[in-house]
Amino acid sequence: MTDGDPQIVLVPHTHWDREWYEPFQVFRLKLADVLDDVLARAEADPEFRFTLDGQFAAVDDYLELRPENRHRVAELVRQGRLAIGPWYILLDEFLCSGETIVRNLELGWQGAEALGGAMPVGYLPDMFGHTAQIPQILARAGIEHASLWRGAPGALNRHAFRWEAPDGSAVRVEYLFDGYGNALDLFAIPSRLDSAVAAYREETRGWYGDDPVLGMLGTDHSAPRPDLMDLVRGPGGSGLTVASLAEYVGRFRPDDPRLPVVVGELRSHARGNILPGVISIRVGLKQAMARAERVVGEAEALAAVFQPTTDYREAFLLAWRKIVESTAHDSVTGCGVDETADQVAARLAEAAQAGRAVRSAVLRSVAARVPADAHVVVNTVPWPRTVLAELDVAAASPAEAVTAVLPDGTALPVQELGRSERLLAEEKLPAADLEKVIRRIHGRELFGQQIESYTVTPGALDFEVARVPSTPEFDLAALRAELTAAAEAAPGEWVVRTVAQERRRVLVPVPLDASGQVTVRAAQSGRSGDAADVLDAVAVTERSLSSSLLSVEVADDGTLTVRGADGTTLTGVGRLVSGGDRGDSYNYGPPAADVLVDEPSSVAVSEVEGGPLRGVLRVVRRYDWPEALSADVDVRAASTVPVEVTTLVELRSGEPFVRLDVSFVNPARDHRVRLHVSLPEPVTDSAADGQFAVTVRGLSSEGGWGEYPLPTFPASSFVSAGPATVLLDHVTEYELAGDGAELALTLLRAVGWMSVNLHPLRDEPAGSEFPVPGAQYLGVPVRARLAVVPRRGGWGAAAAPRLAEEFRHDALVAPGSAPAGAELPPSSSGLGVSGPGVVASAIRTRGDETEVRLVAMSAAPTTATVTGAYVTCWRTDLLGLALEPLPVDGDSVDVELGPWEIATIRLS
Repeated sequence: MTDGDPQIVLVPHTHWDREWYEPFQVFRLKLADVLDDVLARAEADPEFRFTLDGQFAAVDDYLELRPENRHRVAELVRQGRLAIGPWYILLDEFLCSGETIVRNLELGWQGAEALGGAMPVGYLPDMFGHTAQIPQILARAGIEHASLWRGAPGALNRHAFRWEAPDGSAVRVEYLFDGYGNALDLFAIPSRLDSAVAAYREETRGWYGDDPVLGMLGTDHSAPRPDLMDLVRGPGGSGLTVASLAEYVGRFRPDDPRLPVVVGELRSHARGNILPGVISIRVGLKQAMARAERVVGEAEALAAVFQPTTDYREAFLLAWRKIVESTAHDSVTGCGVDETADQVAARLAEAAQAGRAVRSAVLRSVAARVPADAHVVVNTVPWPRTVLAELDVAAASPAEAVTAVLPDGTALPVQELGRSERLLAEEKLPAADLEKVIRRIHGRELFGQQIESYTVTPGALDFEVARVPSTPEFDLAALRAELTAAAEAAPGEWVVRTVAQERRRVLVPVPLDASGQVTVRAAQSGRSGDAADVLDAVAVTERSLSSSLLSVEVADDGTLTVRGADGTTLTGVGRLVSGGDRGDSYNYGPPAADVLVDEPSSVAVSEVEGGPLRGVLRVVRRYDWPEALSADVDVRAASTVPVEVTTLVELRSGEPFVRLDVSFVNPARDHRVRLHVSLPEPVTDSAADGQFAVTVRGLSSEGGWGEYPLPTFPASSFVSAGPATVLLDHVTEYELAGDGAELALTLLRAVGWMSVNLHPLRDEPAGSEFPVPGAQYLGVPVRARLAVVPRRGGWGAAAAPRLAEEFRHDALVAPGSAPAGAELPPSSSGLGVSGPGVVASAIRTRGDETEVRLVAMSAAPTTATVTGAYVTCWRTDLLGLALEPLPVDGDSVDVELGPWEIATIRLS
């Protein structure tokens, strides 16, 4: 530091929790007051600076209330006196997908650039730990600096470090080791400002050396002090200057070789609480986030592949904004009040609805070319696979089998799942009331189907309805006239019946090309494949399922023994454990005298589907769980409540994993429910999928501050321990329990407080002690979908990244809407992605081009091959800036990827 440098650089800011212990609209009105003051102060004093928390949503939220101030905001941004962006929202990085993190940065950057420029600092002040690939995401967006607080390892002793992602990308991190409000105490007694500045300078010299100290001046929902600039320019402020965060970090070289290096995720408790219980609280929000991401991503890919005439970009923008808004670190985390959680759930539901609407519209456009007596099946992943498609088929003859064929005449095996009820309604009414029946008919729709025919006889009116009528027209006026005449001739009581054509639900294995579509005609004619044609038939007995790839047996206690083709055997799969929880929405808190309930009082097993394409067993276990904690929160109540836990155990032909669908209605408070997978022998580490990476974790977590370091961790789409890999429907908390002998996955954590002042595993409150009865999930249905892969060699040998995508993304099926009986259109393929360890996190239309985001889920270099009808290809950065052309060879382009690399390409 030279003689002219300040001792402390103050960065006035506010940390704006968009919604938390108050709902969004309440906080937004407070935000408007704060920013009104900031704008006036900045316009009156050219030396004043303000950093708006790194999230552009605060600007959007403000300008919705104060649209007349847009030009004022833009001018201050242009002058560098108001720092906005680069994020749209300050997210929880672990509770959304990597693609959502990219969209967050994209939305924030675009919004800030439109107002004069984004702050080029990846500001992450209050997240509950940080994912491994954030440095790569920032670096590939051209951002060289970051700043954060929680999660950094205890070995750090300098105010900056080099943070490297698994691929080697790096950013310089300004470490907020003393929090994001470290300068507040300097101004506690203004008359002693000069001595406070000198004391803090010396107190932090070990961290800063000769560098100026970063003084973050602000906290949650705070406005700058009215006398700030007067104090800084007064006699006590001689060692102070005011700057934006970007101005401060701009003093330093991002590639300084003297910086200590930290690699990968930051989840240490050493100098800040990371509040890991947010992973498992309000599990419905985590499921809603995954559902919205999945549906919107599928809709984007469908629109890019099938190129409908309608432009859906605004619908996608709306959906992604609602998803991104919901990732806020007090939103999807579920650590706010019930009202906030309800708003987050509604926002995520809207996002999923928008995605579903587009997905359905594109699917209808594809089905418009398919005859009405056939179905179209669409692949939702960009590589070939065979899917089991459920079809609803007209079947007039009760004795005749349903057959299924492809456009080239190939016959497919068929498994019947069920038959529809034929009699939909039967009622008696006076002849004078028959007009009521006519008014029920809309066009030719009746009971959700179409009128195929009707018969009028004295005292009786019979309708036959069908999903797809064989007659082209229906004359409602003729029916009314005929019925009126018949009622006059037979004025007594009438019987009105509505009978549907018999239909069957059938299961058909459909081969699909990458992102492709296939038409299947299923009917009671022609030759169909039979069980002998199923290469990997599923056999079902009273308590077992088996195929050539896997076998599953149900034990007397309702747990499963799962054996893989390589001989791997997992026993005790699905053991359920309910234990007490005296914690809060931030941290699990075990009662000192806990009672664990893991043995059911009864077990019933029944067959649901008998193969050969899909076998399903229903396992119903009854437990008696303590109904709550007792008056002594360290003891569970002696009174119990009964609960039935239903597990559907499903094995599909061709799949090397068993699917589990676990459901119950929660009857108890203050407890945690976990599903256990026993391992053949204890292990010392686990590997969990996260945001564009797989992270290996041990049996413990680094502690050292005010929070006990429980070894519970997040997994996004799979977690692997020893020879057991579990595929997940949503981000799930897991732990290697029993000294590494079991993998435990949290299905439910039910508590009644947002934060408690006295917590057994945390020294200080994480917030105010607000009651949150909704977080108890009392009387709420709880459901978890997962799958277990037994395979030696862990997640890599099991090809878990691709299996997880296939587990999460079912094929889409729609009935045709073209005239029945027409020739089936040919099958087609779309954009394909292949390569060892390669997955695609996004396929979407940008302008007139198709953008594909590729991820190498591999510790070794690999090559991604992208196929499709494209003639040009460019690599771009993460925000879409073209970097270099790539050669297209015929219908394919090869993209060389380093280990764990995220690559974005643009095709046209």
